[in-house]
Amino acid sequence: MSFSNLTRRGLIKTSAVAGAGLALPTYLRADGHSGFTNAPTGSTVTLGFNVPQTGPYAEEGLDELRAQELAVQHLNGEGDGGMMNTFSSKALKGNGILGKKVEFVTGDTQTKSDAARASAKAMIEKDGAIMINGGSSSGVAVAVQGLCQEAGVIFMAGLTHSNDTTGKDKKANGFRHFFNGYMSAAALAPVLKNAYGSDRRAYHLTADYTWGWTQQESIAAATEAMGWETVNNVLTPLASTDFSSYIAPVLNSGADVLVLNHYGGNMVNSLTNAIQFDLLNKEVNGKKFEIVVPLYSELMAAGAGKNVQGVIGSMNWNWQLQDEGSKAFVKSFGEKYGRPPSNSAHTCYVQTLLYADACERAGTFNPCGVVEALEDFEFDGLGNGPVLYRGDDHQCFKDVLVMKGKENPSNEYDTLEIVEVTPRAQVEYAPDHPMFAGGELGKCNPGA
Repeated sequence: MSFSNLTRRGLIKTSAVAGAGLALPTYLRADGHSGFTNAPTGSTVTLGFNVPQTGPYAEEGLDELRAQELAVQHLNGEGDGGMMNTFSSKALKGNGILGKKVEFVTGDTQTKSDAARASAKAMIEKDGAIMINGGSSSGVAVAVQGLCQEAGVIFMAGLTHSNDTTGKDKKANGFRHFFNGYMSAAALAPVLKNAYGSDRRAYHLTADYTWGWTQQESIAAATEAMGWETVNNVLTPLASTDFSSYIAPVLNSGADVLVLNHYGGNMVNSLTNAIQFDLLNKEVNGKKFEIVVPLYSELMAAGAGKNVQGVIGSMNWNWQLQDEGSKAFVKSFGEKYGRPPSNSAHTCYVQTLLYADACERAGTFNPCGVVEALEDFEFDGLGNGPVLYRGDDHQCFKDVLVMKGKENPSNEYDTLEIVEVTPRAQVEYAPDHPMFAGGELGKCNPGA
């Protein structure tokens, strides 16, 4: 968006600099604007944290909520400041956002699109939320992102890994810090080839919704490109709890790798069932049978226990990273909650800070000003190395982690080890990549 476009939209006004003969932008403060949804008029601003508090991804949602509460404390000047101290942008001062104390309301997505839209709608219309952050399902993310676009508020997507979130379903009012299925596949393929060879036959079990579809498409394309054959892809309902009937056919399929495109409780249950069938102790096609979990989380690994040992997957972030930002966040989170944060917690914490920082840099809560501040924004100090929020699709690009289940964990949080930190350049792709085709970003909607 150009400076002239901003001026036409009324987001900024020009102010002559005495003696300079130049007109420089002066951002309008929030209290000088009323033409957008839920413009704050008092001394506080309300954020909406929409997470799964029930359903198969509830454990992820609880950790997201913990992180969001911590972010609010840091924004309001409470605690040690966490990643605000390491963030390359220094716009946040610990006095709320634009001088207004941050308050928050919560909703339960139930890991259901309709329930997530209803809870987000209530927070926007009844509670005056000016931004919605969170969620642990791509189906939820796509649904809530569409609602926020219509309502004229910013949506900071939580744990959403489907290519579609910033592909065919992208929206101007939505941003994603989490990585996606394509990035997981791009990071995993070289590691899988090195570990298991290029002559493999893979059987996929896939969660039957937007995330599972695009994750499976991505990992199949990447592994087939290196020589693997995809034997079968079987879709499984999100509500499934027992995957025994899906695992049994694998034994007679001729496959020597099982790819579990499952997440949360689904992954814990399907992996547990696979171990009960003793798959990892079998030999097929003259090779040791292997299991791959393309998308990992610490909470899933803890739930699966010793079953994850030796199993390779990918992650958006991990508490064991030793950059200054990650260490600061782990310290703050650990002191408050007595445990290390998950990668879903990291994403929701970081996005809360990024939203607040964008408001400060834009000098307004107007969502179109926030969009302008976030598009093509490059920063560091929040984990994963230098990061870019690409303006073309509002997808975040950063380093990706390849993980493996630890053989000898020392405690319930020490279940995964970092195999490789895949550099950002290896997982980047063009905005018009076929896997992300369709849909238009559109224009920012300021709402009221």
